[in-house]
Amino acid sequence: MKKIVLAGGTGFIGTYLAKKFTNEQHAQVLMISRRKGHIAWNDQEAIIAALEGADMLINLAGKSVNCRYDEENKKLILKSRIDTTNILGTAIEACRTPPRTWFNSSTATIYRHAEDKPMTEEQGEIGTGFSVEVAKKWERAFFSFSLPQTRQIALRIAIVLGPGGGVMTPYVNLVKYGLGGVQGTGKQKFSWIHVEDLCRMILFLQERAELSGIFNCASPHPVTNKELMEQLRLALNRRMGLPSPKWLLELGARLIQTETELVLKSRWVIPDRLCKAGFHCTYDTLNKALADILKR
Repeated sequence: MKKIVLAGGTGFIGTYLAKKFTNEQHAQVLMISRRKGHIAWNDQEAIIAALEGADMLINLAGKSVNCRYDEENKKLILKSRIDTTNILGTAIEACRTPPRTWFNSSTATIYRHAEDKPMTEEQGEIGTGFSVEVAKKWERAFFSFSLPQTRQIALRIAIVLGPGGGVMTPYVNLVKYGLGGVQGTGKQKFSWIHVEDLCRMILFLQERAELSGIFNCASPHPVTNKELMEQLRLALNRRMGLPSPKWLLELGARLIQTETELVLKSRWVIPDRLCKAGFHCTYDTLNKALADILKR
């Protein structure tokens, strides 16, 4: 039986992966989190025991970025990612039979705002700002470990779409309440990935021992914000949607304690390395993804 360790796996993505691995891979899934009944982050012995002989370690830990970037939240966002990565790396070093592969979450937000050309792993240009600095330090912490028996893969994950959670809920609500028009200029690119294809990417990479390093996890067909909202309105049978100019988004972000970067940054990210390795998304276009998600 495969043994898979999910760290910080209690959110939308982790819950989906745990269910898939248990039901379809017939794997033993062990969870490291702050939740009662899971392996605690401060229990180093239990973490080492869980990692012994594991096929995969998948680290998704980190405070949500869906908040205001005040100084306290900035510290927590960074610390939660660096500390957990260091805990896991140190535990792997202590293993007699370390995990075959360590997947560490990263983010497609590491690239600059791009409306002019797509960002690939090789040709992509790293951006600036708080979110980018977090991503850079996170990846630096991950790759600072030299683990000869454990393959290391950083997943630069785009915005994840799927049934029952994630960003789909607020977007669907916007459309349902008549606010499904363009946000900002509407020209910013929306790079996304169906949660099922993210799961398939992990399994694909696990089976190919020659692949390691950084991988963009995104559909090969990003859309503009304008196209995103049009397709959502069509899928939900809503003809009209009021637009949200930047000033209104800034006001709303302050009210609901979040940041407009989540909507206004143009993420134009292509999974170049995965495509060249032969991976094909089941949900390669947004209309396929929405049709699957909204029917559930």
